[in-house]
Amino acid sequence: MKIVIAPDSFKESMSALTAANAIENGFKKIIPEATYVKVPMADGGEGTVQSLVDTTNGKIISKTVTGPAGYPVEAFYGLTGDGETAVIEMAAASGLHLVQYENRNPLTATTKGTGELILAALNHGVKHLIIGLGGSATNDGGAGMAQALGVSILDSNGLPIDFGGGELNNIHSIDTTNLDPRLQQVQVDVACDVDNPLTGEHGASAVFGQQKGATEEMIATLDQNLTHYAQILQRDLDKDVEAIPGSGAAGGLGAGLLAFLEADLKRGIDIVIDAVDLEEHMEHATLVITGEGKIDRQTIYGKTPIGVAKIAKKQHIPVIGLAGSLGEDYHIVHDHGIDALYSIVPSVVPLETALANAEQYTEQLAENIARTIKVLGL
Repeated sequence: MKIVIAPDSFKESMSALTAANAIENGFKKIIPEATYVKVPMADGGEGTVQSLVDTTNGKIISKTVTGPAGYPVEAFYGLTGDGETAVIEMAAASGLHLVQYENRNPLTATTKGTGELILAALNHGVKHLIIGLGGSATNDGGAGMAQALGVSILDSNGLPIDFGGGELNNIHSIDTTNLDPRLQQVQVDVACDVDNPLTGEHGASAVFGQQKGATEEMIATLDQNLTHYAQILQRDLDKDVEAIPGSGAAGGLGAGLLAFLEADLKRGIDIVIDAVDLEEHMEHATLVITGEGKIDRQTIYGKTPIGVAKIAKKQHIPVIGLAGSLGEDYHIVHDHGIDALYSIVPSVVPLETALANAEQYTEQLAENIARTIKVLGL
């Protein structure tokens, strides 16, 4: 028997690797003779760096960078075990959590720190960049990132524009002559699970601006500025990114990555599946176990358990899903490749108790599932 264990992290309680270890420990108590393959997973959001580092025996590297408010912050990125790929969560450098609520201001927030993480990764000689979007404090279209990478974004006086989405209307010209040449040799994949365009009623400013501290008046300004930015990108670089789905992700960082790094925007789970060679790990497997903190109707929209299940079903492998909680219409996942589904919580307990004991609960549930498999002679 070969059992592939491929969970996502369980938010606020277990990393993907911790969850995988707990599942393995529970199963081994009953079926010690099986072969266990652990593949910590993620869907491109929070935890992606940790999962890919754990899966590949890589390492996490800390780096002091420019935070979204312009002052230094401690950020990080991941390097896979073979040294070929760097994994960056833009929120680590430019995330909303790095700015106190009362200080949030997308007119001045910058993605410069994300660009500095990219530079640090290039210094390792990587051939592949995986960049996860989401959780941003910014609305600058990736202009700060581009400046950190050597792009000249100048005003009418020939001076670099200042930080933030509020400065984009001052752009007079964009020149990529001094863009770090190493980027020409690097494949850039961007984990992007939203399809918002850069501008308009479904764009970066209108949809996400308020949560970053923008008033209605500011949202209108930010959207106008991004429109101007897009026009200059098209005029000076011949890059038409304004309407591309996903260009509005992370305050328009999606557009900046498309324009300056010629990135490919993909679903996060698909990037991770490829990066960890999940399909290869599943060859000749008897059973696949996946899971995440909460499984509900939203799980079918690009979340890890469904991504894992789709790969398993290509090889006709049964799939069991585990979750910290089962939410609204959770049963819909049965139509998308998950054959059986369990909550790890054994009884009604306070949330704090459930989070504190998640590892123990997961191991106990895994043991019970293994007992069921053994008694049925499967």
